[in-house]
Amino acid sequence: MTTQGFFSRFDDVWMLDGVRTPMVDYCGALGHISPTDLGIKAARAVLQRANVSASHIGSVITGNMAPGDFDQFFLPRHIGLYAGAPVEVPAIMAQRICGTGFELFRQAGDQLQSGACEAALVVGTESMTRNPIAAFEHRTGFKLGAPVGFKDYMWEALKDPAAGINMIQTAENLAKKYGVTREQVDEFASLSFARAVAAQQSGFLAGEIVPVVTEQFELEGYQPRGIRLQGKTAEVAQDTHPRLSPPEVLAKLKSVYPGGVQTGGNSSALVDAAAAAVVASGAYVKDWAKAHGSKPLARVVAATAVGVPPEIMGIGPAPAIRLLLERCGLTLAQIGRIEINEAQGAQTIAVERELGLDRSKLNVNGGAIALGHPLAATGVRLTITLARELRRAGLRWGIASACVGGGQGMALLLENPDAI
Repeated sequence: MTTQGFFSRFDDVWMLDGVRTPMVDYCGALGHISPTDLGIKAARAVLQRANVSASHIGSVITGNMAPGDFDQFFLPRHIGLYAGAPVEVPAIMAQRICGTGFELFRQAGDQLQSGACEAALVVGTESMTRNPIAAFEHRTGFKLGAPVGFKDYMWEALKDPAAGINMIQTAENLAKKYGVTREQVDEFASLSFARAVAAQQSGFLAGEIVPVVTEQFELEGYQPRGIRLQGKTAEVAQDTHPRLSPPEVLAKLKSVYPGGVQTGGNSSALVDAAAAAVVASGAYVKDWAKAHGSKPLARVVAATAVGVPPEIMGIGPAPAIRLLLERCGLTLAQIGRIEINEAQGAQTIAVERELGLDRSKLNVNGGAIALGHPLAATGVRLTITLARELRRAGLRWGIASACVGGGQGMALLLENPDAI
């Protein structure tokens, strides 16, 4: 039986290049920076790295989940304008929670394939630190003796009111369903940390990072924006969460729920970051390649989005990947590398078991447990990392995927042009 879901295929859509900021721990060196400005930084950097004039950008497609300041409504427009895109070029913000970054590529592919533009700028940006303390029921005033409803936006957003459970509990449900033990989750998390540390020490991760410094973004005729690092920090140049974490150390951490498998050490880290890519049509790529003597980083082949039960939302990558393989006529054995967002350790192991994945192909440079999960930026980061890993390893096909709160999964198929 064919897997149900949403499928988009792209015949001649390419990612020219991609770049991201460092992913920095919650309340760390990037914690005072607006997600808009993190997005502008990544956008400017990727245009420079890809040797693409901002004047060639015909669409700006951005993602951001939680408001990091009061001008979030303008985030897509400001990222486009301050990155240098022509004033006539429109901008949009998409939202598919943890799958948002992949949705940006999907929408870019649709626009390019339809002829709406020749080159698109995709930017995912997220400040977990700046998630607000918010209230929604006081527009009409505060009533005498009534509760004051200010709550932590990020903490409350982790709970799915339809299922009546939070995201950690959905992973615990999968642990029970697939027989995943605490020891197995800690072992998986330890491997994620070790791989991320190795990728950091080898310089692989540095190849996709633009350092963040204090700077100003000028836009003629308009107010300047910019980044201001706090204190004596002059530059932030690498991810801050990766550290060697042996299983015996992780085993000492208390589980979030009594008798559960998930802890603060084997769940995705809270970080602030932005990631950006330039996606272009085949016609644009021909002229660009001739002008710069370059090859695009990857071909964006197809994207899928599926629905799953909210109470086991973490299994979403499994049917999303199945649908991608079925509709593209590929087998799992043909896929050289797979990136699955490590929302929680048990969740990723459940997907691994459901699909029968080879762990030696999965998240080989570490995952979100070690590196972090900056919501809307995550899918863009995973796609960039996957494309670079395919090129480094000389492999043709790769899949990046994520589960989505509320019960969805999304996946993206890439092809390495060097291996065609």
